[in-house]
Amino acid sequence: MSLTQLHYTSAPPGPDGSGFRFTALTPGLPPSLLKEAEQLIGYEPPRDAPPRPTDAELAAFPEAFSYSRLSDGSWLLARTVYTGVDHSGRWGNFHAHALHLPTDTTPPRGALPITAWGSPQWAGRTPDGGVPEPLETLPASGRFDRDGLVMFAAARSPWLAGFFADLRGLSQDESAPRIIVIERNSADVARWIALASTVLPREDAQRLTFTTYTRRPELARQHVIGVLPEVGQGLTDYDHRYRVHDCAGGKPREPVADAWAEAAAVIWLGDAPELFREAASLADDRFAPGPLACVALCAGLELGTTGRAEAADWAHSHREALGEERLHRLVAALGAPAGDRTDPERAALFRLFTALDGRVPVASIAPLAALVLTEAVCSPGSVPGLHALRPDALTEGLRQRLAGELAPDLRAGVADGGRGASRPLELLRIADLLGVDCSDLLPEVARRLAHEMLAAPEKAHTPAVRLAVEEHFTLRTTLLGRLDELAAGDPLAAARLLTRIPLRFAESQALPHLRMCAEAPRVTAGGGDRVGVLNAVVRASGVSMFADPLVLRTAVRLIWQDSTPTAGEARLMLVEAGSDTHLAAGTWPSLLRAALEGPEDDLDVPDLAQNLLRCFTENLTPRQRASLLLLELARDLRSGSAGPGWTDRAMSLRAAAEPVERNVVEHAFGALAYRLLSTDCPDGELYALIHSRDPDLIGAYGRVARSRPVRDRLRTDPAYAAECFHTWSSHPQAGGAWQETRAELLDSVLRPVARDLSETDIAAVERCLERTGVRWAEEFRAWNRPGAFGRIGRRLTRRRRKSAAEGDRWGEVEPPREDGDLS
Repeated sequence: MSLTQLHYTSAPPGPDGSGFRFTALTPGLPPSLLKEAEQLIGYEPPRDAPPRPTDAELAAFPEAFSYSRLSDGSWLLARTVYTGVDHSGRWGNFHAHALHLPTDTTPPRGALPITAWGSPQWAGRTPDGGVPEPLETLPASGRFDRDGLVMFAAARSPWLAGFFADLRGLSQDESAPRIIVIERNSADVARWIALASTVLPREDAQRLTFTTYTRRPELARQHVIGVLPEVGQGLTDYDHRYRVHDCAGGKPREPVADAWAEAAAVIWLGDAPELFREAASLADDRFAPGPLACVALCAGLELGTTGRAEAADWAHSHREALGEERLHRLVAALGAPAGDRTDPERAALFRLFTALDGRVPVASIAPLAALVLTEAVCSPGSVPGLHALRPDALTEGLRQRLAGELAPDLRAGVADGGRGASRPLELLRIADLLGVDCSDLLPEVARRLAHEMLAAPEKAHTPAVRLAVEEHFTLRTTLLGRLDELAAGDPLAAARLLTRIPLRFAESQALPHLRMCAEAPRVTAGGGDRVGVLNAVVRASGVSMFADPLVLRTAVRLIWQDSTPTAGEARLMLVEAGSDTHLAAGTWPSLLRAALEGPEDDLDVPDLAQNLLRCFTENLTPRQRASLLLLELARDLRSGSAGPGWTDRAMSLRAAAEPVERNVVEHAFGALAYRLLSTDCPDGELYALIHSRDPDLIGAYGRVARSRPVRDRLRTDPAYAAECFHTWSSHPQAGGAWQETRAELLDSVLRPVARDLSETDIAAVERCLERTGVRWAEEFRAWNRPGAFGRIGRRLTRRRRKSAAEGDRWGEVEPPREDGDLS
């Protein structure tokens, strides 16, 4: 079958008046295709071309050899050359000879398009008669011999990897930037395309479009575009649509981070292009760097750390594909000395080593084993997967050699406290494998590890740590002992550690604090009686708190954490453990806090205070003693056993206890106010309260007076109501706190009660007041009459103003007369 051909030229105008026209065509080509092809095969000579070139100069003109995809999916392979000007000097002549390849076809016999460069079948002029000569095939020119391309690649070594990386991007994504190559000779651009066609998978190479020369790269539609330096000036920082490689005097734009491209460059520079075909037979991914890196290393070529890591990772997953011979060559290459190894490469090498360990003879992987262990010891970072190293992975001779070489670095690394928890333990395991003695370093390793595990359990408990703790008996027992010591100081951190990381405790090891930290989360989960839980946790320690009081301290911290026991819990703890045990354990301050911070409605607080005064007499500060005595006074006031001088005693103790806890004040002043509002209040106590001018004490009196028991008694006991009216209406000069409190009590407490009383009860109240003094009964009638509140209020206000004007000092107030009238 004859190939479809097109001939196009620039010549004097033809019959249609155009100087650009097709001069010979295979019949049957549609006009739309010819119009599109016309845009692809034109030619503009270089800007500095001589106007009338000689034959020698004409031969040096660039040749535009192109391979283009047409809009209908078909292909156009074309060669356009400059033919000089006509005799009149009016027309610049070029001739284009093109082959049209239908959709889904390739060049004849599956040849790569670039191989047709320089083929003798390309015509340099229009055939006679305007009819293309039949062309069955387009044989390869043979210009691209292996040695010539190797020499060209060596000459262009700085740009190879970058060009191949951009080439891969184009093959994987049609929207990737196209490639502009700046060369002084279009034949060199063709050599770039020949290199590309060898590197790319066959199907990608057959779809790679290109042109070896154009004066307008921005109009070119091909993947690879060749330009001369005169056009390439200013293209170094071309827009995002292009990647420019200036091989005519420029430098590579930036380092290449593409393992596939780097390996491809190394193969060309290593004079081994046949490896591309070998790698293609192994690859399941056409641009996977691993196969390319593997065959390069097997062939003795040197790759950087990224290439070696890719080869190791690919071999790890494709050991069978490589075969025994290649695998042994790869292991030998990977085990060779190298000074640029990175942590990813070390990790990849160890993954490969562990995959081969036990599956191939030990002697076969000895170079890799020696490398892995040497890198693990000498490199600053951790080697992932080192915990999987098997004891029988080394021959005896290799073990002895490595032990002699690595012993100093191993011991130094195990002793280094600044390298984290995992690193010394990895090295310790290697030391055990090689027989290097590091037993004297274990206590310090265990100490550092214990601190790191308490501070950050998940971070510290790496596979290396886990394996070392499981395998190394001496390390494990030393570590657990150190953790137990630390648990005594910070049991909550130890409990958190044990909830995240289960540690096995040997029965032969005491570890009382660790055992309590392990038990506490289980027994506290359901809540309930915390003192009972305390006893359960102490029992879990395996020792008596009387023999070792510190277990009591640990248990208290585990159960109450940052909170304080209740007064009832503190009393039970004091009874069960005794004061001496609490003193030795240092837990008695928590009992003290339970008393001093207990709420006012906790009736166990005063009893606990009395117990603490009895048990810890020598240990209390004066302030603490005064606070507890305040609470004891509250106990005695409520029980009725307090001696005389309640108010004065409460005020003096309160002054000695400053700064006193608010709850302590509320306990003491609340109990005092309760007694002052009772019927058996001694003479002078209420007077002392009223004239104390203490807002807390008077406020406590007001709160108790507003309580339900007081209101109920006011409704049922006329004598009590009369006494309260007498008290709350007296002592107008006693100060602002009392004035505000008594006025508020008269208005909000007594008045609602009085309005609800029957006439009989009102009369009973008045009779009680008459026994105190006739004027008090009259005051009550006036106060209780409807509309009288305003008058009484004004009267009380006048009294307050008068007392304030007179100075109203404590020492100027006289005790009341028997009738209670201070006027």
